[in-house]
Amino acid sequence: MQIIDTLIHARWIAPVEPANKVYTDHAVAIHEGRIVEILPSAEANRRYSSELSHQLDTHLLIPGLVNAHTHAAMSLFRGLADDLPLMEWLEAHVWPAERRWVGEEFVRDGSQLAIAEMIRGGTTCFNDMYFFPGETARVASEAGIRATTGLIVIDFPSVWAGNAEEYLAKGIEVHDQYRNDPLVHTSFAPHAPYTVSPEVLEKIGVLAEELDIPIHMHVHETADEIGRSVDAHGVRPLARLKALGLLSPRLLAVHMTQLLDSEMAELADCGAHVVHCPESNLKLATGFCPANGLLAAGVNLAIGTDGAASNNDLDMLGEMRTSALLAKGVSGEASALPAARVLEMATLGGANALGLGDNIGSLLPNKAADLVAVDLSRLETQPVYDPVSQLLYAASRNQVSDVWIAGRHVLKGRMLTTLDEIELRERVSRWQTRINEA
Repeated sequence: MQIIDTLIHARWIAPVEPANKVYTDHAVAIHEGRIVEILPSAEANRRYSSELSHQLDTHLLIPGLVNAHTHAAMSLFRGLADDLPLMEWLEAHVWPAERRWVGEEFVRDGSQLAIAEMIRGGTTCFNDMYFFPGETARVASEAGIRATTGLIVIDFPSVWAGNAEEYLAKGIEVHDQYRNDPLVHTSFAPHAPYTVSPEVLEKIGVLAEELDIPIHMHVHETADEIGRSVDAHGVRPLARLKALGLLSPRLLAVHMTQLLDSEMAELADCGAHVVHCPESNLKLATGFCPANGLLAAGVNLAIGTDGAASNNDLDMLGEMRTSALLAKGVSGEASALPAARVLEMATLGGANALGLGDNIGSLLPNKAADLVAVDLSRLETQPVYDPVSQLLYAASRNQVSDVWIAGRHVLKGRMLTTLDEIELRERVSRWQTRINEA
């Protein structure tokens, strides 16, 4: 009998790989943070002796969710300026608030709030874009969650950096600081084609190749963005990025609500990834990402929540449901984005977009033990005919009972094990008071 660290028995396991597969009454054997094997529970009990054993008789076990686009620290601005168009929201409310409040303490506390929310909702990896990325990286590493921290670049000065050169230099320092951290990775995060100059974007392309990291960017978010690009440059933003050499498998293009068929084909040909953020797009009325068309064209799709200031939550299960329902409504096809496909987008799709698909995103031997247990025993999710459909169309994030990241039990019976919830609530309350009284 082989001795291992952990054995998790579950009523159902949806491994994502192989696709459309659900194991019944199986167990996941885990040792030193990695998956050893998935096998029938009875056989697992004969084969393995474990220090820890979990019996989840009413649960669905899935890979950890990958939130492929966040502005984590903006959780402290949740609900600050709702029901406004994107540019008014940004220019009249968000950017002034950032100029007044954003600093190391704000990013540290806001990122902790976001991480707590994400873990409690089954997210085990997030891809962030915000100022003071080193603070977000530090908080993520301490909390035991995976993060790809965006090395943000924007043409105008901020409390983080005064110009593009300083943004890049400070970003590379963060990359070097965390290059050996097992949980933290980095990406370049130029804000958008309309806020970063062509010369800087071209330099980012070169640096991304040298450092072998992704490029995470808002692209084709609004019709106004397209119109301004055509008026100023004679071409659409995607064409500008192509001319600068940025259309490649490194690119995570976020939002993409304004796409031509030819552009979808081009994205597939170059291997770029699209991050679908349906709830933020709906709330800001920026349009619909043609998710079904992109998948049909062969583009890898991931799912992101965007920041809590524009969503207003970091609920990946909710985002998955909205992705499926919106795709059906927009395409007029009830079969568009079936449940298993959306689960794949929210796990392996995000992992592949971040270059982490060999390590996370599905439950296979030798992959990291990033797992989420969802209790389907509640009346609201009974009866269960198809556990993956039930997860997508009926379950809520409040049914996430347990989360493991690299085999570490970071959510245990709905209780956070790496963050102090009481102390975090107190710090968030202090921020609310400060911002309200300003």
